[in-house]
Amino acid sequence: MGRQCFYTGKKSRMGNRVTTRGKKKYLGGVGTKKTGITRRKFKPNLQKVRAVVNGQVKRITVSTQAIRMGLVQKPVVKKPFQLPDEHK
Repeated sequence: MGRQCFYTGKKSRMGNRVTTRGKKKYLGGVGTKKTGITRRKFKPNLQKVRAVVNGQVKRITVSTQAIRMGLVQKPVVKKPFQLPDEHK
């Protein structure tokens, strides 16, 4: 499952890049004209994160929208070993 969000299913989509030239009518010109249309790809903002999936910690690719919506459950980071306090 490459270049696709694990939760939302977002992936790359195709579109057009439209090139125009000329002066706009409201600026005193005769209007803008389309001079070229080329295909382009819209890519989602995907991030690789460590998340809990079915009780296991895995590295998955998710969109930033899924992270902001709270769909990603991050694993609990264990604290490093500490010596017990002797002042108690």
